Amino acid sequence: MPRSLWLLVMGMLINVTGASFLWPLNTIYIHDHLGKSLSMAGIVLMLNAGASVIGNLLGGVLFDKIGGYKSILLGILITLSALITLVFFQEWPLYIFLLVVIGLGSGIVFPAMYAMGGTVWPEGGRKAFNALYVAQNAGVALGSALGGLVASYSFSYIFIANAVMYVVFFLIAVFSYHKMSAEKAKQVSVLDEMSLVQNKAKFQALLTLCGGYLLCWVAYSQWASTISVYTQELHISLKQYSFLWTINGLIIVLGQPMINAFIKVAAKTLKVQILLGITIFIASFAIISVAQQFSHFLAAMIVLTIGEMFVWPAVPTIASVLAPKGREGFYQGVVNSTATGGRMIGPLIGGILADYYNMNILFYVLIGFLVISMFTTIAYNRKLNKAKHLDMAAGAVS
Repeated sequence: MPRSLWLLVMGMLINVTGASFLWPLNTIYIHDHLGKSLSMAGIVLMLNAGASVIGNLLGGVLFDKIGGYKSILLGILITLSALITLVFFQEWPLYIFLLVVIGLGSGIVFPAMYAMGGTVWPEGGRKAFNALYVAQNAGVALGSALGGLVASYSFSYIFIANAVMYVVFFLIAVFSYHKMSAEKAKQVSVLDEMSLVQNKAKFQALLTLCGGYLLCWVAYSQWASTISVYTQELHISLKQYSFLWTINGLIIVLGQPMINAFIKVAAKTLKVQILLGITIFIASFAIISVAQQFSHFLAAMIVLTIGEMFVWPAVPTIASVLAPKGREGFYQGVVNSTATGGRMIGPLIGGILADYYNMNILFYVLIGFLVISMFTTIAYNRKLNKAKHLDMAAGAVS
């Protein structure tokens, strides 16, 4: 890899490590330290995710208008201003506002970094994005492990550590990223793209697939919201809970080659790959529904992570196969928006079910969502045109 991409990878690692000090513990802090309900915690996390969606859209526009360097610096400065404020002021409702600002700023950074990764090493193809993806998961593992350790002493140290990591990220960006040039791409709005969708059957297939994808993310998001509080009620320490996310990141970073080898043998098509992954998701939540001690949650997280490695990469790949020529970006945008939507509404749905019913009811509902997502996966390409050129595309994903 070129030196410029290594610098982006390093920045991504530090960025996500800092963010991972806080995000797995947000619900615990809102519920246990600020005394708010799980429903309210879900609303706050939804606002944070919504701000990230706006930040992502804004980051893409800014990248095209002013370049990656200035876009990344702007996002870092917005986030850093909120993080520094959070070090000194953590009261309610200011906490909500600061989390929204953090979501906006970090949302600007991510698309700019990925876009720069593609431009500094265009001949690398997927390798540039894979390197950033691995760095992101390594940051999740490292930050979650350190976050639980730091929080066991004081939650205030979490905010300090997060701010310090972002200062380091800022310095790397200031002194390294200004030398990177990026070609400006044509900015196309979603409404423009909607009018250009030429194959309704393929687009309907994508929407059907993404309906199940959304439900998978609603279930997955509970691990950073309702399940985090549930572990505290069972007297599982913050160190242990954060260690679960460390395991998640390590398995993704180290286990991908083995999963890829298994998929080649056991999953001949992407549809089968997704169905296997969702089945593994269901097994994970079945374990959680009877979990009473840390070892149970550890087993459930390992199973969940394996399922994640089946499902998450497969859906964008199918979108790429379904996308008509010249519409690849729009189809990928639909997939990314679906995942963010699941992360937005998941904590709210989970918080309401946990507050008004109980955790077991929540787990049963989540398993029901996952079963529905299996049906949408089975049915998504049923209406595709049987013409030869479309049949070949459908065969690759059926």
